[in-house]
Amino acid sequence: MIRDLINTNLDDLPIRGLAIHIIKNYVLKSPVGESFRVSNYSILLIKSGKLTVHFQQADQVLSDMDLLVIPSDSYCSIVQFEGKLQFYLITFSFEYAIKNSLRQELIEALQFIITRASIKIKLDEKEMLILSLIYKVLYFVTRDPAVSSNDNELHRISFNLFMYELRLLYAKHSNDFALQFTRKESLIIRFLTILSIHYRKQHNAQFYAGSLFVTAGYLNQMVKEITGKTVKKLIVETIISEAEKLLEDPQNTVSQIAEDLEFSSSNSFTIFFKRHTNLSPSQYRLSAMEKIKTR
Repeated sequence: MIRDLINTNLDDLPIRGLAIHIIKNYVLKSPVGESFRVSNYSILLIKSGKLTVHFQQADQVLSDMDLLVIPSDSYCSIVQFEGKLQFYLITFSFEYAIKNSLRQELIEALQFIITRASIKIKLDEKEMLILSLIYKVLYFVTRDPAVSSNDNELHRISFNLFMYELRLLYAKHSNDFALQFTRKESLIIRFLTILSIHYRKQHNAQFYAGSLFVTAGYLNQMVKEITGKTVKKLIVETIISEAEKLLEDPQNTVSQIAEDLEFSSSNSFTIFFKRHTNLSPSQYRLSAMEKIKTR
């Protein structure tokens, strides 16, 4: 069952790229010890019971108030569980995390999904209460039909709240574990940090390569190996995501947004936006307003 939850097909969900599960009584469906590949980034929080998983050539024994970060493209097996096992589980894609949480203040949280290491944190009662409440909020906004189909901003806020809490946990507990990054992973983290700061003004891949003292080709190769996307694609997606949020506020005019995002004119911004979304800025805004009215 855990295998099925972790490997949920995120493309088939109402909120593409994100799934939340709250399990009140775990039932083992796959054979104990059967290894499986993890296809999504997953963060598991144990509420009660005891779970032992074999991960990266070592057993992880999890009990109440334990948080486990499970990277994608890794292998895991369930060794055993004891008692009434209850847990919260969030699974998401790299694309969803980058689109919704590429903020300078959240880079530390994004480090969790860049590294290939599993991370276990023992929470205290207050941390457990806060994080479990955030899981429940996310569960509600992804399961409620009216919310899940109409309110992208609520999804972003809820997911970012989760990422903020993850960042705080990292800052508090970082002495309990050492995140070790390969040179490739370190380069990606530095690229995402610079992108989160400069994406409004710098739209060219060469700027980011120069800032990192590597060639554009090398940066593109490393980024694609880790994320599956080119540098240019990530830049474009970051700009589009910001543009969509700005367009959802009717007080922002298209010309103001074009200026904020450093386009030479509102016309060039319109061409760029339509090329990547198949909608003009005005059409996107109208669609967003209609969704708000139907809540």
